[in-house]
Amino acid sequence: MKTFQSQIKDVIYGNNVCVIMPSNLYGCTLGNNVFVGPFVEIQRDACIGENTRIQSHSFICSLVSIGKDCFIGHGVMFVNDLFENGYLAPNEQSWKKTIIANRVYIGSNATILPISICDDVVIGAGSVVTKDIIKPGIYAGNPAKKLRDLKNKNSVCK
Repeated sequence: MKTFQSQIKDVIYGNNVCVIMPSNLYGCTLGNNVFVGPFVEIQRDACIGENTRIQSHSFICSLVSIGKDCFIGHGVMFVNDLFENGYLAPNEQSWKKTIIANRVYIGSNATILPISICDDVVIGAGSVVTKDIIKPGIYAGNPAKKLRDLKNKNSVCK
């Protein structure tokens, strides 16, 4: 039986980064003032923008890019393989990217498929985002749909 310890390995990080252990981070990039809660995994080729907070038990897989001033709630899961043919992708080149822009809040236990989300978006807890979000606002549900505009989009992540 092989066992592995949680670790921080080959991470590029800015100033004032805080990672609460145990967490597993490898081959990723963290901007200035990033906070990573306990029991988080951030895989290689993921990029987290400055002033972003990632709460406990979240999984950020390879090819996820998260912008500046974002909040990722507890237990948020990102996906890069859609099992399109009914099985795992045959290789990493078949994985898909996810791009989260700036000032995006993602509520606890949301699942984010390989999509793009524009600036100034709130995703409700437990939502499943299956399609690109191209307009600011509040989205929720399975699949996530726009519920309403933000009252003051400049105050989302301040």
